[in-house]
Amino acid sequence: MRPTTDSRFIFVSGGVVSGLGKGITTASLALLLKARGFTVSPIKCDMYVNVDAGTMNPTVHGEVFVTDDGIEADQDLGHYERFLGQEMTRRNYTTTGQVYEAVIRRERELGYHGKCVEVVPHIPEEIIDRILTASEGADFTMVELGGTVGEYQSVLFLEATRMLSKRRPGRTVHVHVSYFPFLDSIGELKSKPTQLSIRKLNECGITPDFVVARSSQTVDGPRFNTLCQNSNLSTEEVIFSPDAQSVYQVPLVLEKQKFADKILRKFGMTVIPRPHLDNWKHRIERLLSLEEPPLKIGMVSKYHNVGEYTLADSYVSVLDALRHATINEGRKLEIKWVNAEELEEDSAQSALAELDGMIVPQGWGARGSEGKIAAIRYARTRKIPFLGLCYGMQMAVVEFARSLGLEDAHSIEVDPDAKNPVIHIMPDQVSITREKRYGGTIRLGAQPCALEPGSLLHKIYGAETISERHRHRYEINNAYRKPLAEGGMIFSGLSPDGKLVEAVELPDHPFFVGVQYHPEYKTAFEKPHPLFVAFLEAAHAFGKRRLAPEEGAEVEAAD
Repeated sequence: MRPTTDSRFIFVSGGVVSGLGKGITTASLALLLKARGFTVSPIKCDMYVNVDAGTMNPTVHGEVFVTDDGIEADQDLGHYERFLGQEMTRRNYTTTGQVYEAVIRRERELGYHGKCVEVVPHIPEEIIDRILTASEGADFTMVELGGTVGEYQSVLFLEATRMLSKRRPGRTVHVHVSYFPFLDSIGELKSKPTQLSIRKLNECGITPDFVVARSSQTVDGPRFNTLCQNSNLSTEEVIFSPDAQSVYQVPLVLEKQKFADKILRKFGMTVIPRPHLDNWKHRIERLLSLEEPPLKIGMVSKYHNVGEYTLADSYVSVLDALRHATINEGRKLEIKWVNAEELEEDSAQSALAELDGMIVPQGWGARGSEGKIAAIRYARTRKIPFLGLCYGMQMAVVEFARSLGLEDAHSIEVDPDAKNPVIHIMPDQVSITREKRYGGTIRLGAQPCALEPGSLLHKIYGAETISERHRHRYEINNAYRKPLAEGGMIFSGLSPDGKLVEAVELPDHPFFVGVQYHPEYKTAFEKPHPLFVAFLEAAHAFGKRRLAPEEGAEVEAAD
């Protein structure tokens, strides 16, 4: 049965190029509505035939985001959570693959009662059902359409929005986020690409109610007037969104132009002119006034280099978690990208000597593993604050085991024949990998974790039990817990039954923490994650010692 809802729907599409910030625009507008007391529910519609984002290469698609209920989703769900401070679920994410899978499954179950199942109308109808499901209990449903108008993949989703708009007159608004390129050679912004993109929308039976003009600078008068004249838009219906120093400034940029008020008027609703944004504004002020010198945090990774470019989107959740915590710390942040593969051949000292703190984030496979281990050894022996996330924790355990004399210690993900497999595959994953059932089968979503009383993590969280999100197939081999503990490693986080190690730390180090889970998935702009706050505090303290060492003090030499 189709869900019933009284929600109003705001569709957000993109034009000209991808990567414009539709997700940021969607999250920002949702925040402005929530700040006025409305309930909001965003849904990301991805055009990929993939059922979820879990099998996508991070250097192509960007980082995967995981919700409490275990869906591997597009990173835009992370933007929604970090802006809104509310948890997303699997109902907030859909893909072409999910839609077709559901339609085919229903056909096999005689759910269509013998009808001929066709791409139109049955695929758009399934998309509408998913949008309505996401809208339950929300005053406003923000529907972000992935990709760019004009692409073949988006046609069925646009048809679904057209159909839903027809069925809900007066309860839908279409926002088109489009790009205005600036041509350096003539010193001029161009509106023609956006005009053509709007024409493509018109061909789908959709007339945008608002256009968000993305550009490196504010669109000037002549281009603005040309766009309005040729696209049936009034001056009130064009919202400027030039590049900003931080994506978290975007809600204030939109609010200054009364975008949310204009949306409410379009729906014929009472305008609420004074949203609750004081705390947001305060944190933006602090963000823009962070002090020098910057905290230099090394990101030892392998997914950031793509050709001649640095793809920060592969680790956007970690970067945002650091940025949120930086506001609390009051210091600017400088990310030093360190290629793990290069560390396998070169001395680690030159690349890592200037760091105030080091993070080894998530990853998969053998590539770059020895470089990560070398970096971790450097951080451990020189007392540099270290945070290992998922794979980073596993490599920290490998490095520590080797320091105890366990020859050939490794993860069997990297070396299946390791003599000392301190990291092994989870028992329930053995048959899954053998049968090549990779999509959506790893340990996913929120899991409880019991913290060791008196441990550093216990002090950081201020709780005996926590819940964090997971995404892994491998874990610490319990056969090695005793020698690791005897060597000085503390298992500061365990599953409630004590069978899985969720976190480790070294007590003779100012900050050496590895966690099997992903704390970066549970941070928000207005509520930084305590683990990242504590990490930056330790980095700040280390940085002061590094820049102004006490007389006669020496940095501890490497083992």
